[in-house]
Amino acid sequence: MSRHIPAHLDRTPEHPTIDELAAHCFGCGPANPQGLHLHFTLNPDPADPEHPTASATVNLTELHGGPPGYIHGGIIATLCDEAMSKLNRPLGLLAMTRHLEVDFLRPAPLHTPLTLTARHLRREGRKLFHAVELQLPTGETLARGQGLFIVIDERHLTAPGSNQTNT
Repeated sequence: MSRHIPAHLDRTPEHPTIDELAAHCFGCGPANPQGLHLHFTLNPDPADPEHPTASATVNLTELHGGPPGYIHGGIIATLCDEAMSKLNRPLGLLAMTRHLEVDFLRPAPLHTPLTLTARHLRREGRKLFHAVELQLPTGETLARGQGLFIVIDERHLTAPGSNQTNT
């Protein structure tokens, strides 16, 4: 088994809290030295508080490259997933990705500030439906996606050895 980080950085407390677990998130975790360290602005709409948005500016380098000069498609999918996951908190819910769909409309350039914007569409029981776009500063959409997130109980993430897979 190969390790991607030193063992001393890969330790989790015996009974971690959700925040301790999230600190190592590849998308937004401040404690992940190889992560994207994304910072999102949550925008609850006072006129429509049930449909919040989350946005972030991203400006990636060759570390995230695919084709020369462009962002790797897997990183774009990660950006989309991360943005949509941020919508769960203003809804007061803990949820995990069940399904992710991304349409890559145009290549996304490296070294360019891009805007990532996600919005909550609707809820059906434990199912949360979100949408996302990655855009150039001109407003041109480079990628568009949708996600299905399933609301889970926090105890499934913090219990030692637990693994929640039923939906």
